[in-house]
Amino acid sequence: MPERCLGVPLDFAEARRRLVEELKAMGYIRSWKVERAMLKVPREEFVPEDLRLYAYEDRPLPIGYGQTISAPSIVAYMTELLDPDVGHKVLEVGTGSGYQAAVLAEIVAPEDAPREEWGHVWSIERIPELAEFARRNLERTGYADRVTVVVGDGTLGLPEEAPFDRIIVTAAAPRIPEPLLDQLKPGGRLVAPVGDRWAQDLVLAVKNESGEVEEVRTIPVIFVPLVGRYGFREEG
Repeated sequence: MPERCLGVPLDFAEARRRLVEELKAMGYIRSWKVERAMLKVPREEFVPEDLRLYAYEDRPLPIGYGQTISAPSIVAYMTELLDPDVGHKVLEVGTGSGYQAAVLAEIVAPEDAPREEWGHVWSIERIPELAEFARRNLERTGYADRVTVVVGDGTLGLPEEAPFDRIIVTAAAPRIPEPLLDQLKPGGRLVAPVGDRWAQDLVLAVKNESGEVEEVRTIPVIFVPLVGRYGFREEG
């Protein structure tokens, strides 16, 4: 049975198309590859069932355990800043429900590219229950072969799979964790919200071929805290 809103069947594909057009008009989506990924990934499959009707509103939604799925505009903006491409190895810190990882997988490992050219997304989640939620969502939507979800302290990165072409952090840190910068390839890009627990700036860090890192602050954002050895300590 289709989802219904005020008694009217809700066409998720059409709602997704309209949202993408709005994000393009506002400048959040600028590239064809991000547009295609966000048109293809079904956000309604990455939110709790009782919130599916709100999947294509441009706002964050709670996913349990004090965590959220980011607003689509922020997902688009961060993905554009990251600038992933086919074949890239990507590390995501903060899996959440798996939506951002799926968007990245659509870009680095699109189904219409030969498998030998596919990249891969590794995603670290500190909350085991959320990691399992994300795995189920990714399996159901066909991304499990392109995304690997790991439970652990994301501030430490994933040294056994490093170096990475791209690293994205979806929780706020007081500074970019040093292990993540160490695991970024020369020529690589890292995007992370940096600030205190209540307000941050989205930072793009680019490592040049000699290993030096330049950081550029972009827009103000509000993310949940990144908890870990190189992040914030867990409250309570």
